[in-house]
Amino acid sequence: MNAVIDRRRFLKGTSALIVSFAIPLTRGRAAPTSSAKPVDLNTVESFLAIAADGEVTVYSGKVDLGTGVRTALAQIVADELDVAFPTVAVIQGDTDLTPDQGPTYGSLSIQNGGTQLRQAAATARRALLQEAGKRFNVDPESLRIADGIVIGPGEKRVPLQALIAPHGLHIKMDKTAPLKSPTDFKLVGHPVQRLDIPDKVTGRFTFMQDFKIPGMYHGRVVRPPAMGATIVSIDESSVADIPGIFKVVRQENFLGVVATNEWAAIKAARQLSVKWSEWLGLPDQRQLWEHVRHTKIVKDDVTSHTGDSAHALGDAAHRIAATYDFAIHTHGSIGPSCAVAHFEDDRLICWSASQATHNLRKQLAAMFSLQDEQVRCVYIDGAGCYGRNGHEDAAADAALLARAVNAPVRVQWMREDEHGWDPKGPPTLLDMRAGLDANGKISAWESELYIPDGMAGFVALVGADLAKLNSLGTLSPGGVLNDLAIPYAIDNVKTTAHRLESTPFKPAWIRSPGRMQNSFANEAFFDEIAAHLGIDPLEVRLQYVHDARGQEVLERVATLSGWRHRPKPDRHAVTSVGRGLAYVKYELVRTYVALVCEAEVNRKTGEITPKKFFVAHDCGQIINPDGLRNQIEGNIVQTVSRVMREELLFNRSRVTSVDWASYPILQFPQVPEVVMDLIDRPNEVPWGAGEPTAALVPAAISNAVFDATGVRLRSVPFTPDKVKAAIARLAD
Repeated sequence: MNAVIDRRRFLKGTSALIVSFAIPLTRGRAAPTSSAKPVDLNTVESFLAIAADGEVTVYSGKVDLGTGVRTALAQIVADELDVAFPTVAVIQGDTDLTPDQGPTYGSLSIQNGGTQLRQAAATARRALLQEAGKRFNVDPESLRIADGIVIGPGEKRVPLQALIAPHGLHIKMDKTAPLKSPTDFKLVGHPVQRLDIPDKVTGRFTFMQDFKIPGMYHGRVVRPPAMGATIVSIDESSVADIPGIFKVVRQENFLGVVATNEWAAIKAARQLSVKWSEWLGLPDQRQLWEHVRHTKIVKDDVTSHTGDSAHALGDAAHRIAATYDFAIHTHGSIGPSCAVAHFEDDRLICWSASQATHNLRKQLAAMFSLQDEQVRCVYIDGAGCYGRNGHEDAAADAALLARAVNAPVRVQWMREDEHGWDPKGPPTLLDMRAGLDANGKISAWESELYIPDGMAGFVALVGADLAKLNSLGTLSPGGVLNDLAIPYAIDNVKTTAHRLESTPFKPAWIRSPGRMQNSFANEAFFDEIAAHLGIDPLEVRLQYVHDARGQEVLERVATLSGWRHRPKPDRHAVTSVGRGLAYVKYELVRTYVALVCEAEVNRKTGEITPKKFFVAHDCGQIINPDGLRNQIEGNIVQTVSRVMREELLFNRSRVTSVDWASYPILQFPQVPEVVMDLIDRPNEVPWGAGEPTAALVPAAISNAVFDATGVRLRSVPFTPDKVKAAIARLAD
């Protein structure tokens, strides 16, 4: 589907959506409203608008990456404001219209973004009732709202929009405005059909890859054959015969072509004759883990320290140690990244599927020496994300080409661009140690994590790097220290992260960054301890989890999966089925998940088939149970793919796994069954669900393989060769 939008009409149309939301300071008088829509975090008008026809617009800085967040946010506002759900529309990720609520990551869209919207709606609701009380000359407490109508004594009625002043004003967010009781919810906690699904099913949905504006050119970037190569020479005449070619653009080592049609741009990018320098700056992949271990450590972060683990390990009756590693992953977005950019009247406007449009705005402003206010970034849904993939980089490419030709330019990445040049989930290495005393008690726990330095922030833009422009980029692997600390009550614990000076590829957060790798090592190693003690993995966890909600998810997943009555696998059969358990209290402060994987292992071929997952999930208040189920299923399916099949391949110059054959992902026949028990706590705060279950999948599969075969898998991905090698070592 092609969505063609006139540029000026688009801008005018979005401006028309800004309907002033205001309550008079005094009856009959209204404060004037600014012509520009407010986007600060302290004003109701930043989050909500009510039109003359009663339509409600929600302005969300958090965006829907395909997880159903758009629908859940609309539910929250509709319920809190007492308006009909179909009257609510959501505008998301537009830096001119939506407040900066932070990037869409970390399972924080509902927990943080939804909470802000709920408070805005509650503030508005109280103000509207107060104004209606003045109109009816009654106590506002005697009024109620139903489907956008305020109803008073004697069935007096007034629609919400009639209570809004014609000139508007900012209403300050009021944290004391009372929130509705969960017993009064009509939408929150109930399944509501996702707003995006009908158009996606029928092909009417506009993805970023479908988006077009009139007068738009098409661009492609000519990538270096080696990641650090530089341009030696270019022969522009090599593309002169291509109909539609408009311009060859070069800035330092950034090289692109612009054409009147997409095929001409593709052909020109392939045909352009360029001589590049050689570069062999990547490590030998066969020695990746030696490279990681010997990379310079710039600092150590101790993420938890209780008691004296070194002394306890020295005194332990038994000591256990293991090393776990997690491969480099690419995001593998199904639809390669795409963006449209245009410079007009000293302003840059960019449409992209960025999960952090407000951050992208700052980066593009830095690239072109503009003020932030001179850049507008607009979110349009992309075909795949779950982390910082190539969307922002495509935006930088489009902006560079648009500036060069003084016209709007669309850049559509190709598959080799996406796999080859998007930022990667960095290689992760963990050393684990534990001590057991003479009574079988876990007396000590230590772990050491090797991970790149840096925090989630600005990832350098590829185009800016090649063009030698500033894009505020730093080493940004994500919040990779979370969940290194453990949710178990052990007397002597020390968990340390060795922050490395460099990493082979530009790192960025990819779903459950760090939490997945750390939980993999923690939960698989905890099973190793249980096996050494000869105690059931469930019972030993219950012994060390001193948290009622944690114990509840463990007991509920045990009931759901029939854990205590599971059959004992035949470890000598060619094919055996095992079960593995994993548990997390996400970041030690929120969502509780317990997971059981049922996996079949073929000892002869080394093939592992995760057949079924059982999930007990407690994220506090559930907004949309159907949406939550979608999230959990997506967590599991995507992570099974990452654990079983995905690994970035490279030589000394570049990424070599640049297609689906060399970087395979899970296929439909391999999708496991998922059974879940959702624990709804309406009186608790809502927590995130976009990542926690994913963090448990690697360990649950590894533990299931041990149950089935007696071998430990400590290296992701779990390939057949690794399984067969582990079985062979066990036999020796």
